[in-house]
Amino acid sequence: MSEDSPSLVHLNGREATTDGLAPLAFAGHAHFTAMQVRGGRIRGLDLHLERLRSASVELFGRALPEDLVRSHLRTALREGPADLSLTATVYSPAGEFTAADAEPGLLVRTGPPSAGPGGPLALAATEHERFLPHVKHVGEVAKTHLLRRAVAEGYDDAAFLDREGRFSEATIWNLAFWDGDSVVWPEARILTGTTLGIVRRQLAALGIDQRVAPVTPDGLPALAGAAVMNSWTPGVPVHRIGTTELPVAPRFLELLHRAYEAEVPTAP
Repeated sequence: MSEDSPSLVHLNGREATTDGLAPLAFAGHAHFTAMQVRGGRIRGLDLHLERLRSASVELFGRALPEDLVRSHLRTALREGPADLSLTATVYSPAGEFTAADAEPGLLVRTGPPSAGPGGPLALAATEHERFLPHVKHVGEVAKTHLLRRAVAEGYDDAAFLDREGRFSEATIWNLAFWDGDSVVWPEARILTGTTLGIVRRQLAALGIDQRVAPVTPDGLPALAGAAVMNSWTPGVPVHRIGTTELPVAPRFLELLHRAYEAEVPTAP
């Protein structure tokens, strides 16, 4: 698979067919996890598997066996190069707008690897709260709409403010802040990203101070840096949120990347 080649899609461990994919065209009741595979290995695989398990229990009342999920991931990886992007989506064949029960299915899509934007980014500050914020679910039209609106206003992306006026997360990113001594994670209802989980446990292993605290627009000038992270990258610098300029903070970014690189990748 070259960078210009189309994605490869597997449905329940087999190459997907048009007939098999057709019912999923409007399947919005689903959840997923996204990861970068390097050398056939994945950082934070345990976090991805737990995300799929817990979200499935919440949305569908049951979860696929972990050994089956691992098997489907291995099948998809065998079909592609050693370095790629992978998205695993769990869905109900019963579809949307029904209370019917069905065994969940697993859709695995692979494509070219990605490292995300280089930054630094400017983020619009936008009031928005996601439904079931702790679940990485599909069909979130608001995130794309707010991204497009932010870009139209001259920003690169959007950061979200909850009903209490606290920063929570960004469209497809977790937020991280730096006070000059500690990494500050925003106190709010968020999706705890797998990269965030990796960075937090490895920062702890490195002895780097971390704290969870409310971050508001008024509090931004007192901070020494900000970054966004997701499955593409452990840290992209943010130089402005709303009208507030922020230092790029190279030491902060170096710590985030060092923590991520300390995580030993594993094979499914």
